Formats: sequence, structure tokens, C-alpha cells
Amino acid sequence: MKYFEEAKHLWKTYVPKQGQSETVQGELIRAIEKLRDEAQRNGNGNWDRCFDIFCDFLETTLCYSGVFNMLQKMKIRSNIKRLRKYNDPYLEDDIYDDLTDRVVDWYFKNQDPIFKPYDPNQYR
Repeated sequence: MKYFEEAKHLWKTYVPKQGQSETVQGELIRAIEKLRDEAQRNGNGNWDRCFDIFCDFLETTLCYSGVFNMLQKMKIRSNIKRLRKYNDPYLEDDIYDDLTDRVVDWYFKNQDPIFKPYDPNQYR
């Protein structure tokens, strides 16, 4: 991971102890870590629609932000597509770390907190 300290800052600054973040910055980093934890700790045994919501949120926010070029967006989409294969949990750190670095790249262009409305369908 290229931006470990920056990712840690995002987590500490924007992710609450429980529940959804009130900012896009926090929800992006929270989504990746929820996906990582579910795969590595639970083997995706608890995978449900909420994890699809995390994947959708990551892909949409990053790929439609105007921050990344076509090749970078292809890599983001490829990584998320791999994570969606919940019957074959991805246990290594590289994809999660790469997505975290992309979130930090996104954050460098979006440092002012962006409000994220509460999603009643996201209970993870």
C-alpha cells in the first residue's frame, strides 16, 4: 500500500465507531475495510446485499469522479469484479490495498468533506 498513513488518517477522521460514515470520504474507506474483513475473517460467509452495495458505491464513486483515466478505471472495475465473487473469497491484501490507494488518490482531489446521506439499506 502506497498511502498507508493517509488511509489511516481517513479512517480516524471520517469513520465512526459504528455504522455508516456521514461523508463520502469515510464511507469509501469503510467499504473497503468491510469487504476485506468479510473475506479474510469470515470467508464471505455473511455476504449479502450490503456487500454488493459497498462494491457499487466504490465503483460508482471512483469511476465517475473524473479523477482516474480509462486504464485506472478498468483496474478499479476489475478489482471490484473480483471481490464480487463471494463464493471464492479474495484473501490476499493486494486488491484491497490497491483500492485503498485509489480512494486516497480520490481524496487528494476531494479533501473537503462531502456529505453522504444515510442509506437505510446498508446495515453493515
